[in-house]
Amino acid sequence: MATQAGPTRMGRPRTWRLVALLLLVAPVSAEYLAAYDPEVTGQVWQLVGGLAVLAPLYGAPAVLIHEVAARTAMHWTGILTLGGAFGVLQAGVVDQSLFALSYLGYADWGTWVAATMITPLGVSGAFALNFLVGHAVWSIGAPVALVEAFDRSPARRPWLGVPGIAVLSVLWVLASVVVWRDIRDAGSDQASVGQLVGAVALAAALVVVACTWGRRPLPTPTSARVPPPGVVLVVALALALGYGFVPGTWAGVAGGITILAVAAVVVVRWSRSATWGRRHVAAVAGGAVVARAIGGFVTVATTTPRPPGGFAQNVVLLVAALALVAAALARRPRPHQEALSPLV
Repeated sequence: MATQAGPTRMGRPRTWRLVALLLLVAPVSAEYLAAYDPEVTGQVWQLVGGLAVLAPLYGAPAVLIHEVAARTAMHWTGILTLGGAFGVLQAGVVDQSLFALSYLGYADWGTWVAATMITPLGVSGAFALNFLVGHAVWSIGAPVALVEAFDRSPARRPWLGVPGIAVLSVLWVLASVVVWRDIRDAGSDQASVGQLVGAVALAAALVVVACTWGRRPLPTPTSARVPPPGVVLVVALALALGYGFVPGTWAGVAGGITILAVAAVVVVRWSRSATWGRRHVAAVAGGAVVARAIGGFVTVATTTPRPPGGFAQNVVLLVAALALVAAALARRPRPHQEALSPLV
């Protein structure tokens, strides 16, 4: 058994397996499913080698956010808000893609940014939305939800002790420095001092929201019926696909926000039911992850020149995503209510 102070000695082998799984799932969900980088897409050994940096870059913060949530009674609103804070730091400070007008040789980057440019901030509205939501959902939220489905404990519990948390924190910082130096040396645009300060301030504000609003007492569970996890998965998949294919225009931003609002209302209402559990949460996450894997096919098909082996990567990762989601949903229900807090 585990306590709020940390896992017991007997629980560590299993919790370390969960940590290892999340260290793998988070970077694959964040980066490889989307197949957006033609330089590594379809290149098996580059993909494997890239995990040496991407696992601590994405997996470490995912594990650390789980640990914070387990130790502070933080629910999913807090976890997703911390994921948003991570996204602001990642895109605004580490790789600075949020503020770049040109980036890593992407020929159309400037055109994409210009379509929804907010001139006073030097930020693309479409990029800001996609980076914030993308990291909150696909880098942090969905991987945490899927891996937590394999935890036998009826409630969220810590997986690591203080030494493990310290090690992952150091690895995250080191990976972030590696990426920052690589981006800088590649000649991509760098953020201004004002933009960096603004990004850090926004991330700090999101952390405060997560630690307050994200820990508010949950409403009393209702007796309302919710669909089975399979139906929840299909609904989440449809909404995630819709969000994934909105164009990078102001109309697309409005459409994306509308889809997110609909998803939030539906999931929050379902999650207030006493019959809502981890399998339902995993179904929401599974729909998001499978949608991202499907979107990877479109990315490869529209990339010129088309990366060799790109479709093979898409197929392998889609099958892996489906297998992971199926395994998560196959876990027997646990007597634990894990509702989202109100979002309004």
